[in-house]
Amino acid sequence: MTPLAELDLPYLPMEEASFAKDPAAHFAAARRRHSWLARWKFGPIVTLYEAVRDLFRMEHKMRTPYDKLVEVMGAQGTPWGRFQERHILSQSGPAHARLREILAPAFSPRRASEHRPLMREVIARLLDEWAPRGAFDFEEFASFFPITVMCNLIGAPPEAIPSLKSSLEALGLSVSMDPQILGALERATQVLDEFVHRLIEERARGKRLREAEDLLDVLLQAKADGGLSQRELADLLIFLFVAGFDTSKNVLTLIMYEIVGRPQIYARCAQDLSFCRKVVDETMRFHSTTTTNRLLTEDIAYRGVLMPAGTNLWFPWSIIGRDPLAADDADDFQPDRVRKNPHLGFALGAHMCLGQFIARAQLEEGLHLIARRITNPRSPGPLGWRPFPGVWGIRGLPIEFTPAPLAGECPG
Repeated sequence: MTPLAELDLPYLPMEEASFAKDPAAHFAAARRRHSWLARWKFGPIVTLYEAVRDLFRMEHKMRTPYDKLVEVMGAQGTPWGRFQERHILSQSGPAHARLREILAPAFSPRRASEHRPLMREVIARLLDEWAPRGAFDFEEFASFFPITVMCNLIGAPPEAIPSLKSSLEALGLSVSMDPQILGALERATQVLDEFVHRLIEERARGKRLREAEDLLDVLLQAKADGGLSQRELADLLIFLFVAGFDTSKNVLTLIMYEIVGRPQIYARCAQDLSFCRKVVDETMRFHSTTTTNRLLTEDIAYRGVLMPAGTNLWFPWSIIGRDPLAADDADDFQPDRVRKNPHLGFALGAHMCLGQFIARAQLEEGLHLIARRITNPRSPGPLGWRPFPGVWGIRGLPIEFTPAPLAGECPG
C-alpha cells in the first residue's frame, strides 16, 4: 500500500483559465501518467469513472468541506461564509436528512412532470421576445429560463429577476476557490438574503401571485410545524435559487454548443421530445458543469493507495464521463449511443442533486421548443469559459439563426 504523499501524480492546473477551454484533454493526459489519480493545489482529483463510483460507496468516511472552502476564501464570519457553512449541502447525518425530507416531495419525478406546462409557457414567452432578433448571445438568453421557472415555483414576482440573475451569476463562482471574488459573493449573498426575507414577510401578510399552493407554502408549513427555523427557511430559499440557476443555464448552453454544428441532431430535437432526453443525457456525459470535493474523515485504502484522513479529494462530475473505460468512443458525441454506464452529472450519494428531475424536464422542454423556433443556427463558438472548479460552463455563446413560428402560426 503506497501512501498518497509518496505518489508522483500528474498536475492538473484547474485554476488556470486555459484549462477550462478543454479539460477533457488535460484529464486524458493525466490518465496516461496515473490510471485514476491526479493532483492540483487543493488536493488530489479522481480521474477514473469506476474509481469515482467505488469511492462514493465509502461516503460514510467523508464529509462535505464547505468550512474549508470558507477558510481558503478568507470568509470566516462573513454573510457568504456563514451561508456556505449552513446550507443543505454542508449538512450531514440527521440535519441533512431532515432538510432533504422536507424538500423531497416537491422535487419528485411526478411533481417535475406536473411543472412541464409551466416550463413550456416560460420558454415560449422568452422565444417570442428573443427569436425575432435573428441573433443573440445564447448563454444570456438561457439564463432567463431557469430563474423564471424558479420564481414561478416559489411564487416570487417576475420583476425581481434582473437583480436576482446578476447575484446568482456571481454566486455560481463560489467554488472557484478565488479569494479575489469574495466581495462580489458578499454583495450577491446580501441581495438574495434581503430578497428571500422580504418574500417570506410578504407571504405572511397574505401577498401572493396566485392561489395555487407553491413551494414557499410548503416550506412555510414546515416552519409552522417546527421542522424549520426562520434562518433555515431563508437559507433553503437562497439555495434553491442558486442550485436551480447555474446547472440548467450552463447545461442548456453546452447543449447548444454541441449541436449547433450538428444539423441532423438539431433537427431531430425539433421533431422529437424523447430524442431531446437523449441529447440532454449525452451532453451531461460529455461535459456537465460541476466539480465537487469531499474531506476524508477516515483513512481510505483503494487500488494500492492509502489516502489519510484529512485528504481533500476532488470528484469531477463534469468530465468523468469522458473516461474511455466508462463509454465506448467516449470523445464522440452520440445521443443514440447504448449506454454502458449512467452519467454522473447530478453527482452521487447522499447529496445527489435533489432537483435533477426538474432540471431534466426543464432542459428537455426548453431544448425541444428552442429547436422548433430557432432554425439553422450558426455560431463562431464561445466567447469564453467559466472557471472549471465549481460550476463550469460557457461564458457567452453568440448565435445567428432563422426565426421560425410554431406549427400552426402564420409568419409575419
